Amino acid sequence: MKIWVDADACPKVIREIVIRAAERTGLPTAFVTNQALRLNVAPHITLMQVPDGPDVADGRIVELCEAGDLVITADIPFAAKVVEKGATALDPSGRLYTTENIKQILNMRDFMDSMRGSAVLLEQGGGGGPGFGPKERQEFSNQLDKFLAKAKKA
Repeated sequence: MKIWVDADACPKVIREIVIRAAERTGLPTAFVTNQALRLNVAPHITLMQVPDGPDVADGRIVELCEAGDLVITADIPFAAKVVEKGATALDPSGRLYTTENIKQILNMRDFMDSMRGSAVLLEQGGGGGPGFGPKERQEFSNQLDKFLAKAKKA
């Protein structure tokens, strides 16, 4: 099992949580980015910089991840691709994307995407996602710990 982090949009606090978990467990962990990123690498923690461009980092993770891996990303269509390969995805806010829920989440995301430009959402003052704060950070930590404990037993 390996942890993959879509590091381009990953909040710094989440990167730090993942690094601590990787150090604690010794699991191979790769941070994939297309921009410069300062990261303390260790024998099991790597930084993989890919060429600049839309979805290049995502494509590299999809190419390299395997069944049983964990991918950290907030990108739902990307999460769907890694789940299709047998991996699990974890959103920085703590939401797990699995084979059991990814289709429903992707459908809702597509629906909301189509609604964003509509008058209905604009009239209701909609737009933007929920904020990121201590609650989301704690939920992420909890879900990560649960996943790692389950993986350790397997």
